[in-house]
Amino acid sequence: MTDWTAEIAAAASRIEGHVRETALARLDLGGLDRGIEVKLEFTQHTGSFKARGAFNTLLSADVPSGGVVAASGGNHGAAVAFAAARLGIPARIFVPEMAGPSKIALIERTGADLTVVPGAYADALSAALDHEARTGAMQIHAYDAPATVAGQGTCMKEWEEQGLDADTVLIAVGGGGLIGGAIAWAGGRRKIVAVEPETSCALHAALAAGAPVDVEVSGVAANSLGARRIGTICFALARDAGTPSVLVANEAITKAQQLLWREARMLVEPGGACALAALLSGAYRPAPGERVAVLLCGANIAPDPIS
Repeated sequence: MTDWTAEIAAAASRIEGHVRETALARLDLGGLDRGIEVKLEFTQHTGSFKARGAFNTLLSADVPSGGVVAASGGNHGAAVAFAAARLGIPARIFVPEMAGPSKIALIERTGADLTVVPGAYADALSAALDHEARTGAMQIHAYDAPATVAGQGTCMKEWEEQGLDADTVLIAVGGGGLIGGAIAWAGGRRKIVAVEPETSCALHAALAAGAPVDVEVSGVAANSLGARRIGTICFALARDAGTPSVLVANEAITKAQQLLWREARMLVEPGGACALAALLSGAYRPAPGERVAVLLCGANIAPDPIS
């Protein structure tokens, strides 16, 4: 059985100096009857929390001469490419067409070898697995690997050390690496709520079915939250913790994204605004006196708004 507290603490020490400590803010937004604490993880290297897991994986592994390979909807690929470039490791990244031009350009700027694959994330993953079999490169999974989950768990560890003042934390879910790490670190002390788009809801479907199942993926946040099947690590952690799961409409995600820009001048991608959408839309209704915080996790908007 994994000692997640020890693994996440070790990951935090390992990646110190390689990732940013991201700031906190207190927001009073129209549509909310209370201020909320947010963590600005969208200001992390390459615009998402993914750099944490990428650095932890590379720094804890014996990387083969063939380098590393990763499949990604965009953010994971950018993080792996960035970390590999910083550490002098060759990287090959496969992304689906739906990743969009902004995320594809972000990966290209790292200097990694990039292949754009027709279809969705599952098609990019298949291509990455073929590359691994041919070359012996080390596969870095986007979310369902212990080193990845431990790396992402450092975000919640860091937040608590910064003085997180909340009973409940809302976190957007794609494949489950970020929320899996959060549950592994703080699930026994705080309520962690999973928030997913109605049209990309792998964790919600798995919890209902009692096991990971395939789901259809579409919608405004599909290129960051569009995992077809939840990771087995996240599923086990969420199931055992009794993690609440709520769904939000695409329109609610877009409204949350727009509100963050209009009232706080925070520019986040749809996946980054998904957790906030649960509060604004009423998909999650806090109890009287419940202190709620939101993790804002991604900033890679397509198309790039200032390109």
